[in-house]
Amino acid sequence: MREIAHFSVHYQQYLNEQKQLNQNLPLFATPEFLQQAYQAMLRTRIFDQKAVALQRTGQLGTYPSILGQEAISVAVGMALYQQDVFIPYYRDHGAQLLRGHKMQDLLLYWGGDERGNAAGAARDLPVCVPIATQLGHAAGVAAAKKIRQEEGVALVTIGDGGSSKGDFFESLNLAGAWQLPLVVLLNNNQWAISVPRNIQCGAKTLAQKGIAAGVAVQQVDGNDIVAVYEAIMQAKERAASHKGATLIEAVSYRLSDHTTADDATRYRGKDEVSDAWAKEPIARLRDFMIGCGWWSEQQEKHWVETCQREVEAEVKAYLAVPPDTPESMFDHLYAQWPAAMEEQFTLLEDKIQRNGGGK
Repeated sequence: MREIAHFSVHYQQYLNEQKQLNQNLPLFATPEFLQQAYQAMLRTRIFDQKAVALQRTGQLGTYPSILGQEAISVAVGMALYQQDVFIPYYRDHGAQLLRGHKMQDLLLYWGGDERGNAAGAARDLPVCVPIATQLGHAAGVAAAKKIRQEEGVALVTIGDGGSSKGDFFESLNLAGAWQLPLVVLLNNNQWAISVPRNIQCGAKTLAQKGIAAGVAVQQVDGNDIVAVYEAIMQAKERAASHKGATLIEAVSYRLSDHTTADDATRYRGKDEVSDAWAKEPIARLRDFMIGCGWWSEQQEKHWVETCQREVEAEVKAYLAVPPDTPESMFDHLYAQWPAAMEEQFTLLEDKIQRNGGGK
């Protein structure tokens, strides 16, 4: 018997759980870069906390917190360029804010108003809530880029639970077979709602799922924004060199409930969550920068106050937006309406008229 193939998955980490460097920082990780990354992560967390509070007080719909996973989303937002296309899933607020969304836009969307999805970079796709269907969209975008010989990549995000869906494997297989300029960033936050990572998949890593598809794979510390950003940039360079797709597994932890409709205390213990808090990305980077003299308590106080003012202003603007018309639920569903939709629209119009024109 002879071996005909051999595979491996490499892990990358610069800033460890003890807030110390495992190796020298790459050249891009200047004090200015780290400050920018930290400010974006902290801004995202302050927004996230307010969004949860709005939901708890009945001013927002069901909302998926990004708590503990800010480094992944912010790294995506910082790494993407204008020519790139972002295909987000529902836990990508940090990237969306960096891609041109206002906080008001995100609140509108999670408040049930689809107009919030119309913001951000012009070519980015809207938030995808159905699990893993965004992978098919992303593969299509990447195929279009290759056919048109356009610059840039399609970058799609997905959770660990979504990596068990057929859409995930089928899209990766297509990306590998066609050598597509696709970057798949898998946020392994350890919990697919109430299903833990060790039960969901028997493989040692989730990154290795890409090996069978013939795409490059890597695992990184998802709480180390330097490692995540570097992996994305390397994947983009690989795509630009016509070497195909990359799957990046970013290992993080979901410190919040799955959404505000969930109660994670039913299925995981306090000790596990407490241990994860000791590894979270924001305090890790902050304490490291303070130790290097690149950040101070005064800067921290000023930035928190700045973000809080922004959040309050955006919340006020969100709450002042008049509700959209009932007819808007039919928008953006089909290029050509089927007959059944014409009938439904007519029924809606009749009901609105019977109720006094919707007033």
